[in-house]
Amino acid sequence: MSGLRKTLSWPHLVGLGVGAIVGTGIYTLTGVGADRAGPAVIVAFAVAGIVCACAALAYAEMATMMPTSGGAYTYTYSVLGEKLAWIVGWSLILEYSLACSTVAVGWSGYLVGWLQAAGVDLPTAVLAGPYAGGVINLPAVFVALAIAGMLIAGTRESATFNIILVAIKLAALTAFVLLALPAFDPANMTPFSPYGFGSEVIEGKTRGVMAAAAIVFFAFYGFDAVATSAEEAKRPGRDLTIGILGSMLICTLIYMFVAISAIGAVSYLDLGRSVEPLAFVLRALGHPYAAWMIGLAALIALPSVILVMMYGQSRIFFVMARDGLLPQFLSRVSARSGAPTTITAVTGLFVALVAGFFRLDEIAELANAGTLVAFIAVAVCMMELRRRAPDLPRVFRCPQPYLIGTLASLGCLYLLISLPTHTLTRFAMWNIAGLAFYIVYSGRRSLLAAKSEG
Repeated sequence: MSGLRKTLSWPHLVGLGVGAIVGTGIYTLTGVGADRAGPAVIVAFAVAGIVCACAALAYAEMATMMPTSGGAYTYTYSVLGEKLAWIVGWSLILEYSLACSTVAVGWSGYLVGWLQAAGVDLPTAVLAGPYAGGVINLPAVFVALAIAGMLIAGTRESATFNIILVAIKLAALTAFVLLALPAFDPANMTPFSPYGFGSEVIEGKTRGVMAAAAIVFFAFYGFDAVATSAEEAKRPGRDLTIGILGSMLICTLIYMFVAISAIGAVSYLDLGRSVEPLAFVLRALGHPYAAWMIGLAALIALPSVILVMMYGQSRIFFVMARDGLLPQFLSRVSARSGAPTTITAVTGLFVALVAGFFRLDEIAELANAGTLVAFIAVAVCMMELRRRAPDLPRVFRCPQPYLIGTLASLGCLYLLISLPTHTLTRFAMWNIAGLAFYIVYSGRRSLLAAKSEG
């Protein structure tokens, strides 16, 4: 028997999607979003959710046609060619690495708050980077290196363990809403959108609903867990559509409820200054024990996100190295553990350094830039394959492919240009460096270059 058993129906896929999507973003970026959009961060979550749902439908069609490692890089390589695939792959390196760093910094914020609530005060120099008056964010460095060490040793999270972590995350968010929502004060919702809808620089910061959407977009990472499960779906056409849209709708509603509860309970100005916003709200409402438990839930559950992202990063590197675009030694696998130890170590070190010295919002923005480019590429690949090979068998067919693909592309592009100018500048510099590497190394040593010479 060579195929996977078709055991999943749409309720399973909705559950899988909710478990994969609900994670770091809502715990760490609610405050950042509130700082940028005020109470209208609620709308920002809705906008980001709609754009991600369109991208997810396009992703599902491509994932079921090409169920191999590499994700957006592999689809682009197969449909649009090596050069564009390189740009997408280079962007994915940024996405996965900096997503790990973002989670590490968010985890550190909850650890510091949790320790302080327990009466343990450590020097600022080892708890924050230079941006916050410290030297290095040592907890963020520690958790990044610890997870890298686990992966090098061949450690994998089990399905049962993951279910436990999902339950902890959802239970913590439910408890937060139940405790914070009764303290809702309409005065905290006024003005609802103090910085307007579009993204613009106000008082030296990029603000507005779209500026917030461009960063809380990070909270929807993980929908690919649903998109790649088509082979096990009983009725892929129906089940995946319901699974993707259903999980996106549920997660968007969860995020909006959390945002309403948080901003309704305290001023968005105070919320925007906190590195652990949900715990901060509960302490402000006189629930120190609940805040302590929320922090503990974040400390337990968030490292699993780093593990998954770092694991995914190693697979992107592996496929790019296999195609000759990166040095072959990066894909070397340990005979003892079966893990790609070299690239995992390099990734872990890079993640730790970024997490140790940079701010959470800046890291998340740059990770989002890489992800948005990858999502645009997937939507374009889906539409191009529909045009080029309309009769090709598809396990899952995206409904209204050209409409959904166009909405995904334009929505992601709008979110991309809504990011702060300094983030776009850094993203451009990253890609210029990537193109230089491709010209000097990858383009000459890739498998396609070898075939053309042969």
